[in-house]
Amino acid sequence: MLTTLEVVTIVVVGVMVGVEFAVAFVINPILNALPEDSGQLGRAHGARMLGAVMPVWYIGSLALVAAWAIAGWHHDGVGLVVTAGALLILSVIMSLLLLVPINNRSKTWTPENRPADWKQQSNRWDRFHYIRVAVIVAAFALLAAALA
Repeated sequence: MLTTLEVVTIVVVGVMVGVEFAVAFVINPILNALPEDSGQLGRAHGARMLGAVMPVWYIGSLALVAAWAIAGWHHDGVGLVVTAGALLILSVIMSLLLLVPINNRSKTWTPENRPADWKQQSNRWDRFHYIRVAVIVAAFALLAAALA
């Protein structure tokens, strides 16, 4: 049973990391290169779509890691799992305090109603997101190492 939990956790967290990595290093650079208002409209749509899914994914990942830590408390690697859980908690806190407020504003923007500083706000979101990606990549690496 523990092995199944470990594999499911690694897959769920790994796919989440992959999506967030793709947003940071593939999707947003593509959207930023689009002409006129297309990129901003694409970012607003992404903010709505991923803004609805990612909270469940982050909390679900954290719950799986917590279950792994509890179920494997007396097994090797539990310290790595607990540390990964702490990093995922940090990523949720970062999300709530830094990224979600910008995301909640940007998902409603259109070319007609966006603020004058929309590009600066988008760039700020990107910078915070890069840090969050580094945190969740580290969490994922620790989970993978816990299996070794």
